[in-house]
Amino acid sequence: MKNKQVSYTYFHRRLQQWYDANGRRDLPWRNTSDAYAIYISEIMLQQTQVKTVLERYYAPFLNKFPTLASLAAASEKEVLKSWQGLGYYNRAINLHQAAKQCKNRLPQTLKALQALPGIGRNTAHAVAAFAYHQPVAVMEANVKRVLCRIFALNEANDNELWQKATELLNQRNPYDYNQAMMDIGSMVCTKRAPKCGQCPANDICKGKHAPELFPMAKQKKAVQKRHKIITVYRSCDGKYHATPRKSRFLNGLYHFNEIAAPEKPSPQAKPLGSITQQYSHFTLEAEVYLFPNKKISGKNWHTFTALKKLPMSMAEQKILKWL
Repeated sequence: MKNKQVSYTYFHRRLQQWYDANGRRDLPWRNTSDAYAIYISEIMLQQTQVKTVLERYYAPFLNKFPTLASLAAASEKEVLKSWQGLGYYNRAINLHQAAKQCKNRLPQTLKALQALPGIGRNTAHAVAAFAYHQPVAVMEANVKRVLCRIFALNEANDNELWQKATELLNQRNPYDYNQAMMDIGSMVCTKRAPKCGQCPANDICKGKHAPELFPMAKQKKAVQKRHKIITVYRSCDGKYHATPRKSRFLNGLYHFNEIAAPEKPSPQAKPLGSITQQYSHFTLEAEVYLFPNKKISGKNWHTFTALKKLPMSMAEQKILKWL
């Protein structure tokens, strides 16, 4: 055990030196002590690339909702509109619900953080490590790959990975350590063509001679295609009908009327065109029709100006351009 500890101490020193020279210290969420701003970044970075979050969403979202209190006071529709295009919209709904539960202050303990909607173990650890500098390991996708290679794990379950992550953790400087682990996973220990000779973990890595084996690549599932007919109803006075979704998929986003293909819309409907939209687990292919002078009673009729202010998916955004 003594030799292992010495090895990790040397690794921690090399990792820190690498991070000091190469780490992405310019990322805005690494240059703030605001726990709320760090929390927002962690939720956005779930399932989303750093570049996308950095260039299009992080700063505008914080400008719109600069504090936890301002986020809690907003409507769900406003939050979803600011999240529009970022995908996985339940993140935004959970974020809004969590803000209302927090009473203007983000909790500091792992247990309290994980009790909030949308916060799992890794996000709780990330907020604790980066906002409060607590000695806990962070384990996102890049770190999982690094751990699998260091410990030569072909397939590792979460419990084993968390055990290894905690074992390797630099408890004296968890902030820099965790940021560095994510960075070497993103920049050095990459999925394809890893730069093992440049890696600060080279001396302790058991999988460096065959990194492609750790972890074993999972067979990709064929991407499903879903075919639909989308009909845009426009009333006699020029309003459009759109309703919020109630399903888990795209929950809360407004959409036009959908019917499953090959069912055909009314002969009165005029074809607008076809759209293809790629989602995480399927591809949508849809034929779009405009049904003018539609007479439907009820709510959810919107002027075009109001329609553009509603939170909508990328598919609906494409249709808006035609309208």
